[in-house]
Amino acid sequence: MPHLQFEMNFPADSGEKKRFAGAVVRRFSEIMDTGTDHIGITIRTFARDDMTFGRAEEADGRIVFVNADIRVGRTREQKRRLALAVMGEIEQAWGVPQRSAYVIYTEHDGEHFQLSDRVLPSWTAGEDPLADPAAAPRKGARRPARAGGAGRAKSKGPARRRSR
Repeated sequence: MPHLQFEMNFPADSGEKKRFAGAVVRRFSEIMDTGTDHIGITIRTFARDDMTFGRAEEADGRIVFVNADIRVGRTREQKRRLALAVMGEIEQAWGVPQRSAYVIYTEHDGEHFQLSDRVLPSWTAGEDPLADPAAAPRKGARRPARAGGAGRAKSKGPARRRSR
């Protein structure tokens, strides 16, 4: 379960946050080649003087730090593409220059991501960790469609562990 934490030194209204989070979830899914319903987003706002970033450009003094907890296995190219895409979304949503945003990745084994009904497997290309039919959502739960993944064959990566 990736968890992307955005810390900003300016206020944002709930509509802006919702649109931004939706855009980030879509970009993460596309670039990191996974489903969407296990992606967690946190947006925290602070006072202007609560954050400092030496290379930040003057854009009303706005700064955004991104802490991205992801599963091990993504390529260097995927991580770079995601960082630039997220910086672009920040700039589009709030006018923060890309030079005033900072993305920090922390990588974890799949077992470090625990949900109520399972432990996530380590990442493999083209996977959706919540698409396992043996651990499907409860009756009536809805899962968003996978971005760009319709009709793709499942990866034949390493065996996946299931929680008991």
